[in-house]
Amino acid sequence: MRFNRIARLFMIGQSALMTNPPIIRNARSEDSTQIAEIYAHHVHNGTASFDTEPRSIEATVAKIAECAKRGWPFLICADGQVILGYAYATQFRDRPAYGLACEDSIYVHPDNVGKGVGKLLLVALVDAAEAAGFRQMLAVIGGGEPASVALHASLGFEHVGRMRSVGRKFGRWLDSVYMQRALGAGGSQPPEKEPG
Repeated sequence: MRFNRIARLFMIGQSALMTNPPIIRNARSEDSTQIAEIYAHHVHNGTASFDTEPRSIEATVAKIAECAKRGWPFLICADGQVILGYAYATQFRDRPAYGLACEDSIYVHPDNVGKGVGKLLLVALVDAAEAAGFRQMLAVIGGGEPASVALHASLGFEHVGRMRSVGRKFGRWLDSVYMQRALGAGGSQPPEKEPG
């Protein structure tokens, strides 16, 4: 799988952070417990998600299934049986005209934050979203998290907007930062098939 070549190349020159080079693959229903645990950590401890209650394992299974059904990527990065992080892309908004634009979501296990897992996932997700037919990818960064902004900027995402004080969590107001990058031909030419 192309993702695993990306993983091996990315890890060249990195310190030995893991027992083996990580593997990137499509998520499966049996991954749902670990995925839900990672998400719960971020819900309870961070502002990347504006959720205040974590997604259940059942809802996680349904999310993976929905992405698979629609041909949208839902990827995990694993070291053996341990999921280091996950990422998925879904249509940016549910109206038909948004059919060629996606929003990315990336969550890394707290033990692996700052070790390159997020970048590895985002590189693979960009490729997979382009292969799925998306032409634009948007990052809606809850709380304007500096690490997430820097990660997206490092892969060619540009700042396209900020909504101020649209969320409230942990007793403070939170902004949402919007970043965007074109996939493939982007908006330079029409798609083979119009959305709708």
